[in-house]
Amino acid sequence: MVLMSSASSSTARNPRRALGLFANERKNKNSFIRFTTMTRNLLLSLWLLGQKYWIHDLLKDTAALGEERETLTGHMSNIRREASLGFTGLLVLRLRHLFGDED
Repeated sequence: MVLMSSASSSTARNPRRALGLFANERKNKNSFIRFTTMTRNLLLSLWLLGQKYWIHDLLKDTAALGEERETLTGHMSNIRREASLGFTGLLVLRLRHLFGDED
């Protein structure tokens, strides 16, 4: 019983504690709106930062694919040049080298 009377006397002395969570939020509506707006802005900023680095990684991948394409284009032109020489030229030597013929 002593505990009940001390708890009720503390709420009687401090009326701010007697307010519930929602009543307190209704009372401080502007601060709640500011808090949610700032939280939204923070999350949006973090999301945009992630998008920035995602785009940066895509640009790196695009550059690497461009270099690979240039390399493959060079290999294709070498193969075409060797094929234009016919079987008596470099193509025969290349095929022997690839297949291990030592004739």
